[in-house]
Amino acid sequence: MQPSQDFAKLLGLYKTELLDDVMPWWMEHAIDREDGGILHDLAPDGTMRSGDKSMWSQGRALWTFSALYNRIGQRHEWLEVANHLCEFVLRIGRENEWVWPQRLHRDGSVKEGPRQIYADGFAIMGLTEYARATGVAEAIQAALATYETVQERMGVLGTHLAVPETIADIGKCQGISMIFSTVFHELGKLLDDAEILKAGHDHAAQILDQFRRPDRQLLLEYLALDGSELDAPEGRHCNPGHAIEAMWFVTHLFRDRGEKNRMDQAVECIRWHIEKCWDPDFGGMFGELEADGSVPEPDAAKAFWPHGEALYALLLAYEHCGEQWCLDWYDRVHEWTFAHFPVREHGEWREMVERDGSIPQQPGSMHTCFHLPRTLMMCVDVLQRLAGA
Repeated sequence: MQPSQDFAKLLGLYKTELLDDVMPWWMEHAIDREDGGILHDLAPDGTMRSGDKSMWSQGRALWTFSALYNRIGQRHEWLEVANHLCEFVLRIGRENEWVWPQRLHRDGSVKEGPRQIYADGFAIMGLTEYARATGVAEAIQAALATYETVQERMGVLGTHLAVPETIADIGKCQGISMIFSTVFHELGKLLDDAEILKAGHDHAAQILDQFRRPDRQLLLEYLALDGSELDAPEGRHCNPGHAIEAMWFVTHLFRDRGEKNRMDQAVECIRWHIEKCWDPDFGGMFGELEADGSVPEPDAAKAFWPHGEALYALLLAYEHCGEQWCLDWYDRVHEWTFAHFPVREHGEWREMVERDGSIPQQPGSMHTCFHLPRTLMMCVDVLQRLAGA
């Protein structure tokens, strides 16, 4: 029997992975009770490799524990960790005037100053979800202050907008619109703020109207500032994981707005990327594509996070359109993902495997406390509806 033939059984599987394996691993090994925040440079058995902290990991983890409390169950231990993380995040924000550094020493002092504004986006994301859980005014104020600094910085060209230095003065990055479409939308919803909601919508519309290329059946990662294609190597790049993630972000946004035609465009785009990035020889998803649909590095290792994005996106697409291809592809992605990424002896999942799915000789650090728990949470959410639970 294919996994998608029993939504109730799938729902139980995702809940078990989340509540019995993944989150207990992070609760046991990663919460830094000494210096604040969360550790993420950890071996699969939980051993700390480095105490350095990325700002990405702090904002993402704040979102994760706040979302668990908001969406899965109001457990005291999750709120206690969210409080702990928010205290650390707010301190970093105040000390850096709401322009978020890239990397921190373990004690929270700055190791590397501001770089890409993804860090700022994840700070807003975490603060918004925490404010939704607690109503804490300082978290809302911090999210708004960061919104203001981000909007100002978006008006200045540079590599902080996640474009390579070679095209920093002529190009723009889909990943930035991807993150800030959802970040601004969720903050705007929380505050019922029309200006912030419009800022999120503008990014979502730009993704579908400019970066999405129906003639190529791809979402390009970089474009010229006017929305035309770049005559440069970067202009031929597609990140299928980003594309699929962006599509479920904008599906949420346009679902809130009741714009079915936009949701249809996003679902179609999910299908393009699943079909093009699937490895016909070994299974699993390639991490990069060229604009012509070819794979630039076919022997590259495969990461968990695009597979996680695909699992949720395909279930969400099925809920929207009801078409069988969504479940056919979901089953393929599910079976490959669950066969290769979970680390059963520890509870968390590995971040990377080789192209053929084999385990690397030198396993890397665990990924941040975000993509996997978010995938599991979002799949629980949609499966509850599909299973009628």
